[in-house]
Amino acid sequence: MHCMSIVKFSEVAHRANTKEDRFNTDKIYYAGGEHIESEELIIHDKGLIKGSTIGPMFYCGFKSGQILFVTRNPHLKKCGVAEFDGICSEKTFVIETKDRNVLLQEYLALVMQTDDFWNYCEENKSGGVNFFLNWSTLADYEFSLPPLPEQKALADKLWAAYRLKESYKKLLAATDEMVRAQFVEMFGTLEKPKTKVRKLLDVAVSSGQYGSNTSAIDYVKQTPRYIRITDINEDGTLNDDIKSAETYDDKYTLEINDILFARTGATVGKTYLHEYGDAIYAGYLIKYKLKENDIRPKFLKAFTHSGTYYNWVSKTQKIGAQPNISATQYDSMPVIVPSIEQQDEYIAIYNQSEQSKAELRKAIEAIDKVIKSLINKT
Repeated sequence: MHCMSIVKFSEVAHRANTKEDRFNTDKIYYAGGEHIESEELIIHDKGLIKGSTIGPMFYCGFKSGQILFVTRNPHLKKCGVAEFDGICSEKTFVIETKDRNVLLQEYLALVMQTDDFWNYCEENKSGGVNFFLNWSTLADYEFSLPPLPEQKALADKLWAAYRLKESYKKLLAATDEMVRAQFVEMFGTLEKPKTKVRKLLDVAVSSGQYGSNTSAIDYVKQTPRYIRITDINEDGTLNDDIKSAETYDDKYTLEINDILFARTGATVGKTYLHEYGDAIYAGYLIKYKLKENDIRPKFLKAFTHSGTYYNWVSKTQKIGAQPNISATQYDSMPVIVPSIEQQDEYIAIYNQSEQSKAELRKAIEAIDKVIKSLINKT
């Protein structure tokens, strides 16, 4: 092991200041804060400049391989390597090494993901309501810089782990796509069904009310979980932020195989099938109890993750200050309802895909731990 030197950020890295006119540029894409995921090394998401509503602050050009660091709200830890050319806001710093013979760009990206780096950003942020980090503050950040061979060895290990994680994420997406394609193959779509289509109220009973509007508090042992609209993930699972309700009312109780539909906001259309544990549900969610002689709970869950369901949500939601689907619209929502035998056949396929996805998520979590450990060795 060679001796490491302590360097200031500005001694080995700089802010690339390439100006671009968003109305007259050969760049196709832009990257906003919404496109940069927290604690992710690579930026994949992007928007099209043409037809966008980006403002005059989007005048900074960047190239593939450069690092984009979102200076607003540094606690969100938004910093990654762009895999495309584009423009970004002046509030997003475009960072690159000054000399690849001193500091590898691939290693710099790791430095900017360490706990030490983010702690420094948090401790030295400026502002009140909207916190931010100045370049002068970032320039003074100090870190240990090993010799090039050690930088390369660590960077190679970490980026290999990250690429493996990326491949697993692609497998997750491919599994979802396969299951959706199988649904269409077996049952068609709402526009061109191959089997019966019924209204949701034909196969389920509505609670007739939205959920509780009581406040969420830190989880109290042996109390029902308080399921809020923000707890439901895109895949219908719940996040790990378990809360209890400040007050409890039996009329908001969830029973096994009750299904919830989100009726408003960016999450409109998301669903959650309750399969275990005591719980009550919060406002902006509508509960339905299924008539299980007509439809299997797992089949309705699978239907609400199909492409044809998402198309219905997209066409039905009212766009205003908040997207919205009313209880009346959900009541009359068309549902593909094949025979119980066909439902069971599809559920077997769906369950297998869910098991495969669970194993992939475990693998991703394990890789994340390895990545985190490697990053914090920098």
